[in-house]
Amino acid sequence: MEFVTTLIASDKPLTIAHLAGVTSYLDSQGIDLSDDPIWLKPNKAADLYTAVRPNPGQVRAIRDLIAADRIDVLFNRSKGRKKKLLLADMDATIVQTETLDELAGFIGKKEETAEITERTMRGELDFSTSLRERVGLLKDLPEDVLRQTMDDTKLSLGAELLVGGMREKGAICVLVSGGFTYFTGAVAKMVGFHHHHGNTLEIGDGKLLGTVAEPILDKNAKLSFLRQYMAELGLAPEEVMAIGDGANDILMLETAGLGIGYRPKPLLVERLDNLILYGDLTAALYAQGLVPNIH
Repeated sequence: MEFVTTLIASDKPLTIAHLAGVTSYLDSQGIDLSDDPIWLKPNKAADLYTAVRPNPGQVRAIRDLIAADRIDVLFNRSKGRKKKLLLADMDATIVQTETLDELAGFIGKKEETAEITERTMRGELDFSTSLRERVGLLKDLPEDVLRQTMDDTKLSLGAELLVGGMREKGAICVLVSGGFTYFTGAVAKMVGFHHHHGNTLEIGDGKLLGTVAEPILDKNAKLSFLRQYMAELGLAPEEVMAIGDGANDILMLETAGLGIGYRPKPLLVERLDNLILYGDLTAALYAQGLVPNIH
């Protein structure tokens, strides 16, 4: 039982018929199940064990097969299934919004900034250049808008359960963001991350200066943090899970043994097998064979 395919329901129940449909497709591709399907949680999540991992084309076919019922499918190795290190993006992943776009709302430029953010997350614009451009729009905003924005920021569904569930199994959890340390610090404390990293907004006389301290944390920095923590903890890539939504997460996600795109931008859909399209962040726990501790 070398590989495991996990089906996770979102708003409709997962049924025996769904499992039978995927099993039948795998059989048609010459991929035999090593055992009967195993329920992690009735009508919510189940595992299918196989000797080989479906290829990218087969992954897309499985996803399409159950898309109408909004069921996510995630793939993992059965050996070392529970990961020992989590690196997670913040904006539009652990929290629901893009905090920089929300800041721009204070000057009436949320839509303009959001469009730049969207193009950047799709990989159409250089992250560092676009970050400087967007932050430049914030020049002279009072520092207090940071607190107001944090007060309005909502966690993504399942964020606390994901981090809490992994911590319970001894994993180290790290928040890495192209956003700002003011928010990563608050969110890390709120959710339970061990460590956090982000960019630093420069402030003077109680106002935003419209600049970001160098060096800017981008996709290469996220990959560097992943490698740094792996080295410090003595871990191999297959012992790591990473999760994010946009282009500046791609190197981190492709390097981790389990890289998951959460509500992913098109670039991630093209590049990754593991996507959470419909459910919440607890899907990443089920992919590790863990059942969220929901009271």
